[in-house]
Amino acid sequence: MMKRAKTSQLFPLICVALASAAPLDSAPPPAQPNIIFILTDDLGWGDLGVLFQNSRQAANVRSRPWELTPNLDRFAAEGVQLRDHYCAAPVCAPSRASILLGLSQGHANVRDNQFDKALENSHTLATVLRQAGYATVAVGKWGLQGVGPGENSPATWPAFPTKRGFDDFFGYARHMDGHEHYPKEAPYSAGRKSRQVWNGSADVTPELDKCYTADLWTAWAKRWITNHERTNSTQPFFMYLAYDTPHAVQELPTQAYPAGGGLHGGVQWLGTPGHMINTASGAVDSWIHPDYRHATYDDDHDPATAEVPWPDVDKRYATAVRRVDDAVGDIVKLLRDLKIDEDTLVVFSSDNGPSIESYLPHEPLRADFFDSFGPFDGIKRDCWEGGVRVPTLARWPGHIPAGRVDTRPSISYDWLRTFADAAGVPVPARADGVSLLPELTRQGVQRDRPYIYVEYFEPGKTPDYQDFAPSHRGRKRGQMQAIRMGDYVGVRYDITLPAEPFEIYHVIADPQETNNLASEMPALERRMQATALQARRPNANAPRPYDDELVPAVQATPVANGVVWNAYEGAYPWVPDLTLLKSVAHGTAARPDLSHRTRDGDIGLLFTGYLNITQDGDYTFFLTADTGAVLRIHDATVIDADYGDAGDQEVNGSIRLQAGLHPFRLYYARRIKDTPLLKLSWSGPGIAKEEIPAAVFRHGIAPRRPPGR
Repeated sequence: MMKRAKTSQLFPLICVALASAAPLDSAPPPAQPNIIFILTDDLGWGDLGVLFQNSRQAANVRSRPWELTPNLDRFAAEGVQLRDHYCAAPVCAPSRASILLGLSQGHANVRDNQFDKALENSHTLATVLRQAGYATVAVGKWGLQGVGPGENSPATWPAFPTKRGFDDFFGYARHMDGHEHYPKEAPYSAGRKSRQVWNGSADVTPELDKCYTADLWTAWAKRWITNHERTNSTQPFFMYLAYDTPHAVQELPTQAYPAGGGLHGGVQWLGTPGHMINTASGAVDSWIHPDYRHATYDDDHDPATAEVPWPDVDKRYATAVRRVDDAVGDIVKLLRDLKIDEDTLVVFSSDNGPSIESYLPHEPLRADFFDSFGPFDGIKRDCWEGGVRVPTLARWPGHIPAGRVDTRPSISYDWLRTFADAAGVPVPARADGVSLLPELTRQGVQRDRPYIYVEYFEPGKTPDYQDFAPSHRGRKRGQMQAIRMGDYVGVRYDITLPAEPFEIYHVIADPQETNNLASEMPALERRMQATALQARRPNANAPRPYDDELVPAVQATPVANGVVWNAYEGAYPWVPDLTLLKSVAHGTAARPDLSHRTRDGDIGLLFTGYLNITQDGDYTFFLTADTGAVLRIHDATVIDADYGDAGDQEVNGSIRLQAGLHPFRLYYARRIKDTPLLKLSWSGPGIAKEEIPAAVFRHGIAPRRPPGR
């Protein structure tokens, strides 16, 4: 039976917004579910039994070893497999930033290899859900805290989790700390003996003898969930549980995973310094899972010769994967024991493709021992499918039909929209992606997406694996992009010139990306070229060869001058994506202005149409609103005046536009604050700063409701 949040827990304005926030194409959501987002580190698509390894076991080819994930297989059987789910970037920091911000790498402030950079101070999964009345907690690896003055500590880090919407935090703040899985002993760390674990602002590392982090995060998470349900069960919770395994140093647990799982079994938090969890005994870095301890394989592909033992590093890797599998099973059992299983949406995923990092002396890790990349080519730091396709499962008994396989393309920055949808609050207008809730629950109509988008830079090369296509082996990475449109993926590697063509692959028929169809699909290639410019904004700290290109215009035939406006009524806690909500009035106007508001407070206005640009060049837009506003041109967020005290301040953004028509969406939301104010100005080639003239705006036939993205 679903529980509901106490209205007293909710932000005062949210109560009205909940009534008007349900997307037009979605069924009314059930009562707010608890949400647990489990993120593993460097787990490959091919590491899961249900996705790939079970078929290797069934084939029993002795030269192709397999690993097992029985709990995740059961998890998948009780929910849905998202087999075509992508990460936003093929390395941890930008990937995790995109998840938390709900933004693609064309908009997120953390890109490329910017480890420990401060996560932008704006909407996050945690701020949105906390606004909806959720208790919020982050557990495990963070790495997005920023650099503070003087001593590095929670007090000085500008983007510590509790400063980005989380009520509680237990875990590693620094990126490098997550390379070690025994924070106190740190047996393979050079230079610094221990790695700091924070419980809120307290460094608790000295108490963590023999604590293997996969066990540590799980035990603390279980304790937090149990305490929450015992003390505040009417309030829904959001937990971001971010493991640091099987990434980096391939360390082993101290002992077998405790039997039983759940409330009375599995790993448990004991809270005694020196013995904080019930697996903090035995020898550090010592226990190999019995399924792998004596495993052998045919290393020379000759059945006539004796098999040899698995390399030690691969036993370690398989054990680390199995430990995460045990942890997930333990948490699911806890939900059952607490009788909140049907109240809780659990998502399991990974931040990027598999790694080849072991951090062990003389024990390199190869992702092709288990083919952790699955049927694809590429690994972590690649934009081939194996680097960006990630194992993803979702489970919500009674709401997500069991045993489903979903092949609709999705990507990690969809989760902010999805969780806001599940919580019954409008999503911020700046968010990218689409809500997956209708697809997960089979309730309502799933909105189609025109594309998913990935960009990344890395100076290395794709591994020279025999399992990879010859054209991918040792391929220089450099500047990379990937765009998926329907069943086709466009990929660019080592981009040096802005107009370099995309390679195009039909990834359903050709998952390894061996048959480049670009010469047969010139129209799609042109569309990908245009989208690569229309979907993103440049970032000075992550320069790209195409940053200075003109954003292409679109082919359209507007019927009149002016804009289409739609009015909405609701107490919105931020500027919402109004395209998803039902308008109370609509019409056309000469330009965006507030004369069409239906009331003074708790309203939203959406203006759509085209900007008729008559000359190529750099254009700067200036936006002032009393409460908040967002300007998107194509799908690029040019101005975001919607967080904190953005209201009443002029905010500007620049974009290089090709002469022609450019679709725009101007979102405005007003609470009772000051005098109603919305002003949109610009400057450009031969144009001094001025209010945008009415003659610049064009529109088509006014729809009864604006189309979604």
